[in-house]
Amino acid sequence: MDSRDSVESNAIRRRRECQDCQRRFTTFETIELSIQVLKRDGRYEDFQQQKLVSGLQAACHHTKISREQVHDLAAKITAEIAQMQERVISTHELGEVVMGHLRALDPVAYIRFACVYRRFKDIDEVMREIKINVTGL
Repeated sequence: MDSRDSVESNAIRRRRECQDCQRRFTTFETIELSIQVLKRDGRYEDFQQQKLVSGLQAACHHTKISREQVHDLAAKITAEIAQMQERVISTHELGEVVMGHLRALDPVAYIRFACVYRRFKDIDEVMREIKINVTGL
């Protein structure tokens, strides 16, 4: 019946109608990305948006950011990565993209993600990150 591209969510939304019962329903066809993520230990792994969603959910847990916003953010980040038109992205590059989005969205989620991503060793490193990237001091 109807098709719409959704670049930000990497999907094509289709309205369909069953020929037998005439009921209408919506399907989403997602676009598969053939991007490899270069891990810190030198291994390569297929980019998986669901892993990105999981990391974002952990960072955004108990913040003002809703589950829907997390999924929208993951789709936005995935689209940004796809637009780079690179076949390989390092975890460093991916982490920086994610942190840029989280920094603008919520300081608590940003710091949570940064703690894991940057592997802070003590509270002084966390405090330095808060002063520089959250408060701007």
